[in-house]
Amino acid sequence: MAKQTFDIKNHLLVPKHTKVSDKEKKLILEKYSLSVFDLPLIKKNDPAIKDLDLKPGDVVKIVRKSATAGESIFYRSVINV
Repeated sequence: MAKQTFDIKNHLLVPKHTKVSDKEKKLILEKYSLSVFDLPLIKKNDPAIKDLDLKPGDVVKIVRKSATAGESIFYRSVINV
């Protein structure tokens, strides 16, 4: 019997994760007067981002559905753990 695999990114409760371009990353960090190390962290081996070809220091944009705001955007800095 073949083992079935499940892609976690297709789960209803997992929000959309995307890699932020270097240009967008610079704009975000400047807008909020932050360094990449000030952002909350996400591990490079997190199942939600494993296929995004990320390296430590990259920024991930997470878009969550919100009952009050429609969508909420969060940013995470990738770390290698």
